[in-house]
Amino acid sequence: MTPRNRLAALLVAVLVLVGVACSGSDATSGAAITTTTSTTEASPSTTTAARTLEVLVTNDDGFDAAGIDAVVEALAAQPDIHVTVVAPATNQSGTGDKTTEGTLVHRDVKTPSGHDAIAVEGHPADSVNVALDELGVKPDLVVSGTNIGQNIGPLTKISGTVGAALTAVRRGIPALAASTGLGDGADYPATAKLVVDWVREHRAAILAKTAPVQVESLNVPTCAAGAVRGLMKGIVLATDFKGRNAVDVNCTSTKAEADMVDDVDAFANGFASLTVVPLG
Repeated sequence: MTPRNRLAALLVAVLVLVGVACSGSDATSGAAITTTTSTTEASPSTTTAARTLEVLVTNDDGFDAAGIDAVVEALAAQPDIHVTVVAPATNQSGTGDKTTEGTLVHRDVKTPSGHDAIAVEGHPADSVNVALDELGVKPDLVVSGTNIGQNIGPLTKISGTVGAALTAVRRGIPALAASTGLGDGADYPATAKLVVDWVREHRAAILAKTAPVQVESLNVPTCAAGAVRGLMKGIVLATDFKGRNAVDVNCTSTKAEADMVDDVDAFANGFASLTVVPLG
């Protein structure tokens, strides 16, 4: 199945689950906006600053996907971050936060770039549970992704990438879900850079246990023309598409940042979006 057909299938499922066709207006607008330039939080203590950040990386495309490989390599290159990879053995896109009963088979594997990993015969959420319960991994943070295909608006409800992150948060671990937009030559490097920026920005608070235990969902366009226009933090998560196209993105758009009403709007107009995903 092609990436575009895959997203189309997900959209059909969303239409059934959330009733995209219903009418109504957005309740909120004027979301907080920032650029891709991030600032590192002040470290609460010298001890916290010196500690290695333990990061569990998973995804829904499978351990051998190019997206997770890009993120793992980018994070592993940081001097004060230790990465453990536990991910599905096969593509598990669209499985949300489903889990599997019983004991799951898992085995030692390597990512495409040769990083050690564990492949789990189960869903993304299963991979998180296996890492915590069977492998004894004790992460400070879970990073899920990056996967191929934007998980914006209602698509977050069925995303395995987001489902793994939700599983981590329900177990008391902050999580970042990362997705890269559809397009020729998916821009995994751009997503991986923004993941590293996010981790470095939040590292001190995560280690000090003062960071919110929540899922933040990062969606980065793949631009056919132009470049990603910036990163919009705290943008509202759309509850439906309201007839908007969730596939196409215009990175040469001139729509003003202040006029972006939600993550679907921001993404379609060439911005990377960062939203908080509800646990419900």
